[in-house]
Amino acid sequence: MKDKKVLTEELINERLEALGFGEKQSSNEEEIMESVLNHYNVQFNDNWGEKGIDFYIYEENTADGYSVYVATNDPRRISVCENVHYYSSGIEEALVDAIKYSNGYPEEKFTIYAADIEPEIIEGAMETLFNYLKLRFEVEVTNNLKNEGYESK
Repeated sequence: MKDKKVLTEELINERLEALGFGEKQSSNEEEIMESVLNHYNVQFNDNWGEKGIDFYIYEENTADGYSVYVATNDPRRISVCENVHYYSSGIEEALVDAIKYSNGYPEEKFTIYAADIEPEIIEGAMETLFNYLKLRFEVEVTNNLKNEGYESK
């Protein structure tokens, strides 16, 4: 009689860790960032004048002294309605979207200018993207294991 191949959480996690999205990585901020940036082929840059920057996020002050956040692919053409955010959660969401939809850069890095942004904004965006990818890969890994003959208990 042939032994049954059992699909376990440990096996799924082992495969997820090989992809960079397992339990080991999910408890380490540096590994979360590394996994997300490597997956999307993204890098951060803090030099405004450097060529090749694809997306900009930065904090700006209004004429009457309020802080706002700007997220744009072209800092010469800012739309107040679309690119300016009063709350940091809006800029975090804009950063997530910019990274998530940067897939057009398979050979070149998608470069994001992000100087003077609170680290919590970038960390929050990385965590959101990590969790999104982890769920996506978990489904993919589970389906692959089932195709390899593994069965649920």
